[in-house]
Amino acid sequence: MLGIVKGTVVQSKNFGKDFMAGMKTLVGGEITGYTEMLNEARQIAVKRMVDEAESLGADAVINIRYGSSSVMQGRPRSSPMARR
Repeated sequence: MLGIVKGTVVQSKNFGKDFMAGMKTLVGGEITGYTEMLNEARQIAVKRMVDEAESLGADAVINIRYGSSSVMQGRPRSSPMARR
C-alpha cells in the first residue's frame, strides 16, 4: 500500500440555476442541472485522485467511495472524498 489519495471538489450553481431548481421542486422530477453538476464533480474528483495516485507511483486505485452534501450559508458541511 502506497497511501491514501483523495479527490475533493466543492461546487456551486449560480442563482439562476438555484432558482430554477427550486421551481422544479414544486412540480417534481429530476433536477438535471444538479445531476450534471454532480457528474462533473465526480469526474474532477476521480481525475485528481488518479493524478495523486500516479504521483505516489501507484498503478491502481482501490475502494473508491463517493460522498456528497449540501452547502448551508456558504459553508460546506462535508466534501466528497474517494480513497485508495
